[in-house]
Amino acid sequence: MTHLSDTMPVGAAAAGDVYRKITWRIMPFIVLCYVCAYLDRVNVGFAKLQMLSDLGFSDAVYGFGAGIFFIGYFFFEVPSNLILHRVGARRWIARIMVSWAVISALTLFVKTPTQFYIVRFLLGVAEAGFSPGIMLYLTYWFPAKKRGFALGLYYIAIPLAGVVGGPLSGWILSAFAGSSTMAAWQWLFLLEAVPALLAGVAVLRLMVDRPQQAKWLSDAEKTAVTQAIDAEDASKTTHSDTRAFLSDVNIWKLCAVYFCQIIGLYGISFWLPSIIKDSGLRDVATIGWLSALPYLVAIPVIVYSGISADRFRSRRMHFSVALTIGAVGFALSGYVGQNVALAVVCLCVAAAGILSGLSLFWGMPSAFLAGTSAAAGIAGINCVGNLAGFVSPYMVGWLNVTTHDNRIGLYAVAILMVVGAVAVRAIPGRLADR
Repeated sequence: MTHLSDTMPVGAAAAGDVYRKITWRIMPFIVLCYVCAYLDRVNVGFAKLQMLSDLGFSDAVYGFGAGIFFIGYFFFEVPSNLILHRVGARRWIARIMVSWAVISALTLFVKTPTQFYIVRFLLGVAEAGFSPGIMLYLTYWFPAKKRGFALGLYYIAIPLAGVVGGPLSGWILSAFAGSSTMAAWQWLFLLEAVPALLAGVAVLRLMVDRPQQAKWLSDAEKTAVTQAIDAEDASKTTHSDTRAFLSDVNIWKLCAVYFCQIIGLYGISFWLPSIIKDSGLRDVATIGWLSALPYLVAIPVIVYSGISADRFRSRRMHFSVALTIGAVGFALSGYVGQNVALAVVCLCVAAAGILSGLSLFWGMPSAFLAGTSAAAGIAGINCVGNLAGFVSPYMVGWLNVTTHDNRIGLYAVAILMVVGAVAVRAIPGRLADR
């Protein structure tokens, strides 16, 4: 028997209900997966507080090792996203998560700088494709006018990882400080790999590749969502071949802007605990709790900025303002010196600007790319931009060692963020703000 709800057209109000249903069904688990991903990517920032002295590593060694993750990421990201587009998100995301969990745990065996570099490189290879894969996945479920809010929810995972990871990492380093089995930083890598492993297995059961396969959507809802996506894709850019793709100047402009954005993101992700420590604190548990505050403040800002950008169709303006505010906060966090309270306040401003800018950015390429071009474009922009994930920690570490002034690296990061805030205006508004 056919139900009326399965045959009747979905109106505007009902369409809104469909996207709310999709949001609540797929986004919480996606956010959980990204929390696991980001925690394993940046927990090295907390391990640094003890790992460097135990192994005799300098800031320059740490910065190079933290950043070489993104070299592996760079080489394997586009192929990974193209495979995901072909075989489906469910199987490929599960493969990514299980492999990076294993490699992240293996970091506990590091003894030399070379071993540190190798395991960080392999972690980048394993994780390549996760973030752009999820962003591509969201284009299968949300049209551009609804995607800003979804991306905002997705990028809440970064501050959530900070809110959870800061206190958790501080607690592990403190609680296992007297362990006779392993050093506390080794326990950190082992224990924080477990959630990613479990979530990777759960992906196979909980993730649905496309709306047409969702048993929790009616036939009418599946048709409405599919037709909305297909109609939007018809007006987007698709490239006939690789040459046409590589010659699209707007893609390269977005790569440059994203590079500046990522300089800021990993400036704060890899160095936030050290900035707080340099302000005068030494207790790792307290540093862990204070490290959570900037991320906690960023959560409502990310959501609100995504809603506002969708409403006013002004992603470029919102992005410019957010990144500039983040740059000011980041620069001031170094300027205030030994004042712990002011340093944390400045880091709150920096995190809110940097992280809201991140979700705002990804509304731009997904607004005008479709199909294979979207798969390759999102991955390409992400992998080129994420080279800044190598440049940022290495640049800050090198400047710290060379100048003997930890503020200089922070100022350099802030300047590059302002460059990105200005450069985004080179992207045509008819593409970015639609």
